[in-house]
Amino acid sequence: MSTSVNSADMQHQKLGQAVFAVGVGNFMEWFDFAVYGFFAVVIGQLFFADQSPVVALLSSLGVFAVGFLMRPLGGFILGPIGDKYGRRAALSFSVLAMGLATTAIGFIPTYADIGLAAPLLLVLMRCIQGLSAGGEWTGSAAFLIEGAPTNRRATYASVISATAALATVAGSGFALWLNNVLTQEQLLDFGWRIPFWAAAPLALVGLFVRLRLDDTPVFKEIQRNRGVDDARKPTVKRNLKAVGLTVCFAAVQGLGYYYLATYVVNYLEVTLRLARSDALMLSAIGLLIYMVLCPLAGLISDRYGRRVPNLIGTIGYVLLPVPVFLLMSTGNAVLIILGLILLGAMQCLVSVTTVVMLVELFPASTRATGSAIGFNIALAFIAGPGPYLGAFLASSTGSPVAPAFYQVFVALVALIILLKWLPESSKQDIFSDDIHWHAKTIVEPSGVTRNPERKPA
Repeated sequence: MSTSVNSADMQHQKLGQAVFAVGVGNFMEWFDFAVYGFFAVVIGQLFFADQSPVVALLSSLGVFAVGFLMRPLGGFILGPIGDKYGRRAALSFSVLAMGLATTAIGFIPTYADIGLAAPLLLVLMRCIQGLSAGGEWTGSAAFLIEGAPTNRRATYASVISATAALATVAGSGFALWLNNVLTQEQLLDFGWRIPFWAAAPLALVGLFVRLRLDDTPVFKEIQRNRGVDDARKPTVKRNLKAVGLTVCFAAVQGLGYYYLATYVVNYLEVTLRLARSDALMLSAIGLLIYMVLCPLAGLISDRYGRRVPNLIGTIGYVLLPVPVFLLMSTGNAVLIILGLILLGAMQCLVSVTTVVMLVELFPASTRATGSAIGFNIALAFIAGPGPYLGAFLASSTGSPVAPAFYQVFVALVALIILLKWLPESSKQDIFSDDIHWHAKTIVEPSGVTRNPERKPA
């Protein structure tokens, strides 16, 4: 692809609106993630009513897991749409599908009303949610970063990480508020539906803003060069190394977030037997601290690159989970928050660098497809099962530290691979299809080799 792009055309003309458009869609995805998890017990009672309470809960969580399993398929569908028809088209489809499916869950009749059709419809809506989520995170990364200032890509990438945390806190807080203001009968009757109905206005706002924006400068350049020297265009098969590395760092990032956002609440409540309100409050504090740290991680990455901060975060996930779970196992609120701060510090480093590397490691014309495939494979099959494996390890071993072992194992395997093969991508020309791999250097399209870890004169 030609790289002769005017500097005035390298950024979004409406960068603030692009940030808002990405933030709204990402917020909605993770808001749904939080409220479904909180109301899993209620949904199990209403949609699997002919089963025991335990089986009903497991069935509800199984439906929740379906969304994860559909994410890779969503990447295979929405990724090519983003590469062929534009980042805006893929993101608009994603936010619309997510909004419709989430809102529809709030209107599905229960098992008592329509029998077996109720859980079948629930599964269908979760499949649609999973498909749309499969393109949302990576699509948001491409849409935002492809129009961000070159020297501030990671700072803007931090918006995606931070809005996920904010949405999780908001979703859990909203659900907790409903539990406090409604009776159990009201909650079972209509209260659990309210958060799902709230997705409708969020989706409409997100869709309206996204449709009003131009596509990214990178995709405009792809369109200008479409049909020119197509024989030299990269294919997804040529992205396999980037896909493999994405699986590694996305597994660490996704597992860390799912532990921080969902498993910690259950750990504090079930394993340590704290009151649910206390568990939610402590978890929310940890997420809010993580959210505040995300922009700082972006600034660090823009100053020192992607490789070093990501490796520091990954090493942190090898060394810190066992001490953190020892701190939390005391049940002391101060030590629990200290442990969550340590996890949040590592998580912000791996999360923000993951978002920006999803863009920088892939050729422009196959970026949406390649990044979506690698990212969603990691989330579906490695990170997604994390909270369930953590709970299994805690219950089967009787050790409050056992959930840390899975996190350490995943981070250690990823670290071995990333130390050897992860390149420094911060100086990569994201308009180009020419990406040359080396562990610590980048060969730019001009053919000049340089070390991005050394600050240019």
